[in-house]
Amino acid sequence: MTHPNKRFFLSTLGGAALLALGLTAHAAEPLKIGMVLPMSGPFASYGKQIESGARLYLAQSGGVFSGRKVELIIKDDTGVAPEISKRAAQELVVKDKVDILAGFGLTPSAFAVAPIATEARKPMVVMNAATSAITTKSDYILRVSHTLPQVTAPIASWAAKNKIKKVFTLVADFGPGLDAAAQFKKTFTAAGGEVVGEVRTPVKSPDFAPFLQKIKDAAPEAVFLFVPPGEQTVAFIKGFAERDLAKAGIRIIATGDLSDEDILDSLGDSALGVVNSMQYAESHNSPENKAYTAAFAKANPGMRPGYMSVAGFDGMQLIAKTLEKTSGDSDGDKFMAAAKGLAWTSPRGPISIDPQTRDIVQTIYIRKVEKVAGKLQNVEFDQVANFKDPGKQ
Repeated sequence: MTHPNKRFFLSTLGGAALLALGLTAHAAEPLKIGMVLPMSGPFASYGKQIESGARLYLAQSGGVFSGRKVELIIKDDTGVAPEISKRAAQELVVKDKVDILAGFGLTPSAFAVAPIATEARKPMVVMNAATSAITTKSDYILRVSHTLPQVTAPIASWAAKNKIKKVFTLVADFGPGLDAAAQFKKTFTAAGGEVVGEVRTPVKSPDFAPFLQKIKDAAPEAVFLFVPPGEQTVAFIKGFAERDLAKAGIRIIATGDLSDEDILDSLGDSALGVVNSMQYAESHNSPENKAYTAAFAKANPGMRPGYMSVAGFDGMQLIAKTLEKTSGDSDGDKFMAAAKGLAWTSPRGPISIDPQTRDIVQTIYIRKVEKVAGKLQNVEFDQVANFKDPGKQ
């Protein structure tokens, strides 16, 4: 006959073993990350860049975060199509039962999904969409890319300091463009500059010819530009050269979307001399970036890493580092509490998550498009360190 104490000991031992097995099973549950990205249509390169950066970080971490195998589920929202973005996010939450939502190439997509993140209490990691207000739309949103005011204020300050007195602004007529125009005007006029003309262009397929003529007639010293990078930036630069605006003494200053590495080769020599501000350049000189660009080139032959790829990489890094703090627990509230104030060194330099706004704090670099070893590059020559989004101030 087994002694009652011994029997109790064995049953507790069995219970402990079962409990341990249960905990292990829970820890080993896959971590499902649902990404909503433009993978087709005019903004497909955004999705491709973000996905490539995300997959690179995943590969480097062995596909496992805090003991949980990572499953990446990607849904195509085709670009500026908020209804599709919303439906994709609903499917990811309800059908695929994802733990975390991520991606979001454009602002309308992020705005459409914010209520779903709130309702489902799922962390939502924004990897590009750059309207300042996005993080105010849900307490579950974190952003690892940038905001338009954050990359605009430094170029406005630079222009004013460098004897540019009169600027014409041309921006795409949606959230980020309106943010950029407002921030440029605010910073530039406060420094003594004058905005001599303003134009808003359609988000989809604008004809730049009439706008370029308007700029030429206004005869500013520079045009400040923000349009979605890709076909539009190529069309603007081409039109600018064809209409001899540079010969008329007009310079281009812009946010770094204009000369993103993904499209820099397509812009050609017409982009030489463009001064712009952004948080990442392929040519950024740091050990972290040298390692990143080498690994990216190996994983994606023939593709250049742009700022969106780094946001995909850092978005995954944010998720991995947050889960280290929560011991693998992806519960929305625990995750958000752990992510606030997180800081690390990215291929772009030191970055952190502002605990108040859940937005990114980072260095913004002033760069000039130059030829380096026969290749067009954004060459950094000045910087503003630890810069917060001024759009929320």
